[in-house]
This record gives sequence, structure tokens and C-alpha cells, in this order.
Amino acid sequence: MADIDTSKLSWDEWDELQNPPPAETDFDRVVESAISRRGFLGGILAVGSAAAVMGTLGNLASPTSAQAQDAASRFAFKPIPAFTDNTVHVPEGYTWKPLAKWGQPLFSNVPDIDPVNGVSVENSDKVFGENTDGMELFVIGDHQVIAVNHEYVNNETNLPHNEKGMPKSADDVKILQNLQGVTVMEVAERENGWEIVLDSPFNRRITHLTPMKIAGPAAGSDLIKTEADPNGTDCLGTFNNCGAGKTPWGTYLTCEENFNGYFGSTDPNFIMPDDFKRYGIAVETRYGYETFDPRFDVSKNPNEPRRAGYVVEIDPSDVSSSPIKRTALGRIKHENAAVVIARDGRVVVYMGDDERGEFLYKYVSNGVYVPGGDTSKLLDEGTLYVAKFVDDGNGEWLALTPETTGMKMDEICVFTRQAASKVGATTMDRPEWVAINPVAIEAYCALTNNTNRGVKKNAGGDEMPVGGANPREKNAYGQIVRWYPENEDHAGGKFKWDLFVMAGNPDVHKDAYAGSSNINSGNMFNSPDGMMFDSTGLLWIQTDGEDTNEGDFLGQGNNQMLAGDPATGRIERFLTGPKGGEVTGMTWSADKRTVFVGIQHPDAPFPDGEGKLPRSTVVAIKRADNALVG
Repeated sequence: MADIDTSKLSWDEWDELQNPPPAETDFDRVVESAISRRGFLGGILAVGSAAAVMGTLGNLASPTSAQAQDAASRFAFKPIPAFTDNTVHVPEGYTWKPLAKWGQPLFSNVPDIDPVNGVSVENSDKVFGENTDGMELFVIGDHQVIAVNHEYVNNETNLPHNEKGMPKSADDVKILQNLQGVTVMEVAERENGWEIVLDSPFNRRITHLTPMKIAGPAAGSDLIKTEADPNGTDCLGTFNNCGAGKTPWGTYLTCEENFNGYFGSTDPNFIMPDDFKRYGIAVETRYGYETFDPRFDVSKNPNEPRRAGYVVEIDPSDVSSSPIKRTALGRIKHENAAVVIARDGRVVVYMGDDERGEFLYKYVSNGVYVPGGDTSKLLDEGTLYVAKFVDDGNGEWLALTPETTGMKMDEICVFTRQAASKVGATTMDRPEWVAINPVAIEAYCALTNNTNRGVKKNAGGDEMPVGGANPREKNAYGQIVRWYPENEDHAGGKFKWDLFVMAGNPDVHKDAYAGSSNINSGNMFNSPDGMMFDSTGLLWIQTDGEDTNEGDFLGQGNNQMLAGDPATGRIERFLTGPKGGEVTGMTWSADKRTVFVGIQHPDAPFPDGEGKLPRSTVVAIKRADNALVG
């Protein structure tokens, strides 16, 4: 690995280095029988909710009147074609403008990023961080406040004078640490459009160095105690913040995903604990923190990685509040946290574990949510479940408890992947964002891709057979699975499921890799990742995939954002991003007349044009007539 330049690998490619595939498959490939039988595709692939109701999956939730309206009226825009250039495109009658760019100040006494030298260590926790991802908007009194994640940094652009961008000092490490995490910022629409409100009392950065509390069953466990924190209740920092969530009581849920790449060993002979392999923790890291910060050196602090990989709750209304790591929601590579209130008032949180062959989870609180009541234990006391999908369109949630797993509760919360393997959960094609329909009792999960499906096992040794919700071998395109909770209750133990869409390329393939029937030459895409519902029940789909526009991906252009109608299955393209960029994270202004969308890691000189730095950016999109956007 020392001879491989890992600085520009995707996290998926990084994980593959830690867990390389075998030369030969470990088990029989069954893709043909899974994707060619008319019975399978007819029973499971139901692109619209109405189609599912009429199909073979039983008496599912009927479309609401809002969903059943004429399909043309559901899309208040003219779909756009694919683009391959260096900017953002939106439909006719819409405009976009940058709101916040990497290195842009949050306070008036801080300069914008220096295009030659980057951001100084003194200012690195006072500017908008890099590689924007999940976000939510909060209305606090008369103020609109956005909390937004910063998933990772590009070393070479932040340490431009260092070889491969690797740190040479503790200050270099601090710059990288501060440019990741979360930004909380007030925004306002003024004469020139939406802007950051400089010096707002709500503005703050939450980084790899921010003090945090640890709560839930793992708090105080010997598994997470360190010399610096002998009680196992306090920690520093949140890492690789990917998707997000929002609670009914007005807090932000930021989700720690690929935390494994931050922890390594200065001792190459250090024997890693057995549990490290399942989470991809190795001697080498992406950032070299361990050289100057012993907290990230597992040979000195072997419990430290077990303090990362959680959902972190942040109160955007109180700049003095400490973020809280909610261990009851499990330790995985969290993509996002989708929150809904069950029929009896209990809190349900759906979560995906974004790695090939990992699982889809659900948490159900013991207590009920009462507006204005005590919410402090709702994300600490409850039951964590993992999904099992049956090929016939049924499914169930398997409880992760000491009785079902043979593990103690703190072990379940820290070694959640191992617990899920013990109960026989279904290995999935990289479960990413979960989205919950606000006008129907159904939820969706983006299964972004899995090129190992049918040809190897996951990192824990679980098989990844072809079939059911993961119907294609070497799946490079991805799909979106949808489920309907038993008795129309998200706290229910069983569900029905189908596939809302299988992404693909009908111009290149004529088999299952062409995609489902709602995919055509005008709307095709690959690697669905981020997903959000608007208030009318349209599903917005964001992609993070191949934008080579060649081979299997010919004609698909840059990464994009599309809108899907759950009732009919119709999908149309709304936005394309700049070359090299992922489209990720979205939220709406309080009046729903602006949608904010994230553009992460553009390779192009975006958004400032030729000769400028590529900057991850949140853009504000409006209709020219100032009508509602979502």
C-alpha cells in the first residue's frame, strides 16, 4: 500500500484496499436466475405505489389524493438533459446562486480562502468547511439557521505546499481537523439573494476537536474508556460527517460515516484488535493525524476508534451546547438518520450502513415524543433493529438484544455490524440515505451500487448472494428499495417491500442492467445516494457515481438531481452538477421558495470559473417567478 497514492481514492476504493476481493468467487453466481425470471421482476419491481397496491405484494398503503393527481402537474419544471461541463444546470425558469463556499468566512474579521496558501490554522475553525454534505434548515424565532456537514478534506488543496498534502506539523493536522465536521450558520435572503449572516450568534463550527458527550448504553463502557477519558463519557470531535437528520424537537443529527480512515498506527507491528477489520481500521490512514496527534494512534489509544461511528445530536439554537453521541443508534458507517413518529408516539430512526454488503437499521424508542416534553432519553433508551428482506416481497425487523445476539448491550452498540451478522440480516448494496414519505406510510433507501455483489463476501464474511432487493451481480448502477410498514406503523416488526427504481443504461444494455421500466434515455443515472422528500411527497434523488460518460455510463453525464413521483414511478432530471462533483444534501427555506443543494468535491473550477479553485459549495435555487419549489 505504501506505493499507492491513496489521497484521491474514494472511501469505497479505500475500503477495498483494506478488504481486497479474492481471485475467484467464493460461492455460485446466481444472477441469471434472479434477474431473468418473469415472476421475480413482475412481483418485486413495482415502480409506483399504485402499481404495488395492484400487484402481488398484498394490500399496501394506498396513494393519497396528493399522490394520485395528474402526473404532469407533479413536476413544476421542464426536465433537463445530461451535461458534462463545469457548472450547475437547472430547468428553464429557475436560477441558482452560491450561498456558501469552502473557505468562506462565517465572521466579519476573517478573510476568504487564500487561493495559493489555503486557510490559516488561526482561521480554520471560523470558515465554511470543505466537502459539504447533508444539511437541514431550522427556524429559530425570526432566524433561519442551516446546519451542514463537511464530510472530508482534500489534503493537497488545504496543505498545498506539502508533498501529497500530508501534514508536517501539529498545526497542519489542526487545519485538516478544523475544516471537517459541521457548520451551523444563520442565512438570510437579501437584495442580492441568499447570504450567510456574518457574526450571527448562531454561527459556529463543530470539528474534530470539539468537546462532546457520549450517551446511551455504551456510555461508561470499558470498550470506549481511554486514558484521557477514564469514565467513557466525554470525547473530542465528530468525523466524516455524511448524511443528516432532523428531530421533531428541533435538533440536528449528523452522521459519522467513514471514520476508519482517520485512525492508524505509528507502530507498523502493532497487532490490531479483532474488531478493527470489520470496520476497516488499518495501520495506514488518509490524513496522517497519528503522526502528530496520539489520539489517532491506535497503538497508543486502541479504544479511540470505538468512540467514532455514531449519530451525533446537535442543538443549533444554543451555541454553548455540547453535541451528544447517541450510541443506542449503533456504531456503523452511518449515511443519514431519517426520523418519524410512530402511531403510538414513539420515535423511529431509519439508518443505512454505507459499505458493500452491510445492513439497513431501525431504532425505536421506549418513550413517546410529547411536544414540549423531555426528549433527553428518546435517542438513548430503545431497541435497535436490522432488516431482513425475503425474496417474495416480505421482510422483518430483527431485534439486536442480548437475547438475540448473545452480546452485552454496550457490545451491541459498539460492534453493531457483528451483532447484525449474528441475527442473519440481509446484506445490502451500500445502503445510503433513507427518506420517509410525508404523505404516505412508506420509506425508501438508496442502494447506491455494489460491484462485489455475487462475487465476494462482506468484510465480516457474510455472503452477498444475488436476489431479492439486490437483484444484479456486480451492480454498478444501484437501485432504490421501498418498504411499507406493517399496519401502516413505522414501529411495526414486519413490512412489505418492492423496488421503486433500478438505475441503469438502456442505451447500452437490453437486460436488467438497462434499468427498470421507469428508466429511459432521457432520465438515466447511476449510483443514487442522497434522497429527500419535499412537503408535497415528491422524492428528490441525488447521485454520487461515475461521470466518465463512457462505456456502461455513456450518456449519463455528470452527477445530478432528479425528482421521482412515488405514485407513478415517473422520474425526471432537475439539476446537473459540475464535472467531478457529487450532488449531495438538500434542504428548503422556511417559505419553500428556495431549495439549497450541496455540490461536493468538484474537479472543475466551480463555482468561481476558470483559473479559480474548485470549491465545494451550497447553492440556492429559486424559481424566477418566486413560486414554491417544494
